Amino acid sequence: MTAPQSASRKPKQLDAGSFQPEISSFRLHLAAEGKAEKTVRTYTEAVQWFAGEHLLTHADGAGWEQVSRQDVQQWMIWLLDRYSSAYASNQYRALQQFFRWLAGEEEIHDPMAGLKPPHVPDKPVPIFHDQDLASIERTCAGRTFGQRRDAAVIAVLRATGIRAGEITRIRYCPDDPGRSDVDLQNRTIRVRGKGRRERVVPIGHDAARALDRYLRVRSRHAQAWRPQLWLGVNNRGPMTASGIYQMISRRGRQCGLHAWPHRFRHHFSHTWLDRGGAEGDLMELNGWTSPQMLRLYGASARSARARRAYDRIMEDRS
Repeated sequence: MTAPQSASRKPKQLDAGSFQPEISSFRLHLAAEGKAEKTVRTYTEAVQWFAGEHLLTHADGAGWEQVSRQDVQQWMIWLLDRYSSAYASNQYRALQQFFRWLAGEEEIHDPMAGLKPPHVPDKPVPIFHDQDLASIERTCAGRTFGQRRDAAVIAVLRATGIRAGEITRIRYCPDDPGRSDVDLQNRTIRVRGKGRRERVVPIGHDAARALDRYLRVRSRHAQAWRPQLWLGVNNRGPMTASGIYQMISRRGRQCGLHAWPHRFRHHFSHTWLDRGGAEGDLMELNGWTSPQMLRLYGASARSARARRAYDRIMEDRS
């Protein structure tokens, strides 16, 4: 989910009290459907927060069957007054999934039936410029383990636009190519996306070379036997998605950029569309099952094309 506008807020009230049993069952349902661990945690915490912060203190009912549409509306108003519309919309959709499940399980009325999520205005994510990418890559110049690892992570993100969770789950097993996700000879990486769906993404020669350099220093790492591709500095264990995020953010700060892993995904999508790449191919590469994502990720490319068209058409030729 989109992060709140500010991190300096009081901790969320996640004690759902008498409402917790159904939330625990919802968690079990999500896990049984194969939802990612992060998705399960995010959805259940959204429901716990609603119950702990609103229902236990403001609602009259003592059970889910007494929750009304007004309760949900009041909760949305409370969220919108404190957080971004995108964050409130994500919280809404988590509650929507819960109440749909609960209505089917317990045959009770869905209080969110007919409600609409908060409007989220279009806000294109800023893309990288060529000099930005060159700057962040220079922060990793060198032969140390950390420098070569970070250079390889950035090269793979730039070449593929895969998610932070996907890049974290890449496996490397040099003694068992069948279990390894990295194929340098064919310049491909197998990734596992949402819903545990697998896909193979290609990488360019620069990314393959950066990976090869990293793999050489990785072979001397104390935990090189682990299947996870990305290992920590000073012989520490595998990197997490949070670790990837922190590393990208730190490298960005070193050159005066605001950088995070998902910004590479937007940049990859922008570059693909801006250079005339087919939308269907981008959906395959990014692991999208809905064309709706093209509108969000293609906004910056449409704007860039419109500006070039303006210069071509409206240029003063007198």
